[in-house]
Amino acid sequence: MSSTTQPPTQAQSFMVKGQYIKDLSFENPHAPESLLATSVRPGIDVTVDLKGQKIQDNLYEMTLHITARAMTDGNTMFLVDLAYAGIFEVVNIPAEHIEPLLMIDCPFVLFPFARRVISDITRDGGFPPLMLDPIDFHALYVQNQGRKDAVA
Repeated sequence: MSSTTQPPTQAQSFMVKGQYIKDLSFENPHAPESLLATSVRPGIDVTVDLKGQKIQDNLYEMTLHITARAMTDGNTMFLVDLAYAGIFEVVNIPAEHIEPLLMIDCPFVLFPFARRVISDITRDGGFPPLMLDPIDFHALYVQNQGRKDAVA
């Protein structure tokens, strides 16, 4: 009976090493008038941008950049601009899986915390808390991949 020793399989891991506000801005340009009761519900325009980068071996930073602007009658009621980031350790993940991990899973982990920051700052700015809808980062990734393929 022969015994062959297989090399031990390296465990894959994905860990949050830290998360933080990288940049935060809140503007309330028409206060106090903008805080007075208004019969018109403001339009809210939200944009989301993602930026991932390798910072060391196995360490990546993902920045979730969210801008939300509330407008009524052509006037900005408030503008919040948040760059919320996290440092993630990625070990033994195949190279072809790193980009989807960074662009889907990392922002998925960060989003609830960024959402809370935006909710708190809009409330602290005198407005009802802005509760952002969940974001489907997988669909966003697939959509952006489609754009890249169309350009190539």
